[in-house]
Amino acid sequence: MATGQEPRPLYTAGGIGAATAAAIGMATLMTFTLIGWVAAPHATFGEDIQDVFKVAVQAWLVGHHAGFAIPGGQVQMLPIGLLVLPGLLLYRSGRRLARTCELPRLRHVFQAALALAGPYAAIAGTLALVGRTEVIQPSMVQALLSGFLLAFVAGGLGVLRQLLLDKHIPRRRLLEIMPARSRSLLVGTSSATAVLLAAGALLFFAALLLDFGEAVAITERLAPGMVGGVLLFIIQLLYLPNAIIFGTSYAVGPGFALGTETVVAPTGVVLGALPDLPMLAALPESGAAPVLSLVALVAPFVAGGVGGALTLRSAPTVVSEAAPLWGFVCGVATGALWAGLALLAGGPLGAQRLAVVGPSPWQVGMITALEVGVAAAITAWAANWLYFRSPPAIPAERAGADPAADRTGESAGPDRERRRRVPRLRLPIPRGGGRARDRDDSEDLYGITYEADPARRPADGR
Repeated sequence: MATGQEPRPLYTAGGIGAATAAAIGMATLMTFTLIGWVAAPHATFGEDIQDVFKVAVQAWLVGHHAGFAIPGGQVQMLPIGLLVLPGLLLYRSGRRLARTCELPRLRHVFQAALALAGPYAAIAGTLALVGRTEVIQPSMVQALLSGFLLAFVAGGLGVLRQLLLDKHIPRRRLLEIMPARSRSLLVGTSSATAVLLAAGALLFFAALLLDFGEAVAITERLAPGMVGGVLLFIIQLLYLPNAIIFGTSYAVGPGFALGTETVVAPTGVVLGALPDLPMLAALPESGAAPVLSLVALVAPFVAGGVGGALTLRSAPTVVSEAAPLWGFVCGVATGALWAGLALLAGGPLGAQRLAVVGPSPWQVGMITALEVGVAAAITAWAANWLYFRSPPAIPAERAGADPAADRTGESAGPDRERRRRVPRLRLPIPRGGGRARDRDDSEDLYGITYEADPARRPADGR
């Protein structure tokens, strides 16, 4: 918050931020829609302007990944890349909210994100009702849900970023203040997800590069021209995240569908008629899956190994039986995340043959959880065992002391080295006068003192 500026009420600022982000997005889409309306033949201004507004509203909802119904079917497979524009606007609104409101603690980020997401979801639901026509009927439920989630995540990140800047807190401190186990699971799940994303991207681009000649032939057959070529490139760029998630679903095992009774999986490929889109040249021919693509099947096990190792590296457990359990929890969290991504990337594209497009969310989630979870459990157990098998060495040299002997005069040896490896518990123990001192080797876990020197005992003999 700027110096000398009165702080705004949190929920008032959240409503203003949500309305501002929605208005800027609508204004941008309305501008492009009006340009297209002016360039096309049309009737009188009063007859068409209402339709122009509804088209802009429908485009705004599509940009928030809210599906809509058409006669005989639904359209829910929307480009994930469209989420970038409203996400950036909400991120900016979140930062402005943090500057104008009084948020003394980082824990208030959740409340600020909620203050922004609630009004934004209400705006999205209202526009879903306004944008309905006889042909296109946006889903109000999806508009409410997608608007709330996008505003909560993007706006919350904006609030968090601004608070970190205002309080001069480095970003790495966020991990340090988290509980150890939560931090380790977050690091492990994020690492496993990153490996799977890299595998999906590598698989897609490698397949597209191998069939690049066919992609060029499809583009020449379409003959889009200069403006059409730019639009075609933008459309494919917006669908690129969907294609990467499709590739990861192939690497995990279930694969994906491009219509009813079709499948693209390591077990085989069955395709029907496809639209002329250059990026679809990456698809294999119907029949047996390419042998080279089967290398991608190791990706979930590599992801599990990386996730399991990182999960136990930052928070090892002294109970060896719990290490594989936490590794498997990392795999389950990764599977749940990929089930959500598969749901976001796929969906119907109309009626009849295109009613089934994309990966199955429950299959991708379940198989990812099993493959990543088993690999992570084994790796976590091994990483935890190696950590306690070779603990950090304690320097034997001390100032003014013999390296071969400790302060009790005990000589170094196998028994002494074994005791050296055992960590010592040091807790504050209350003493006389309300003071506290660290527990040393002469105290057991219950606070009973065994003093070797009678001169150090208290006067009352305790």
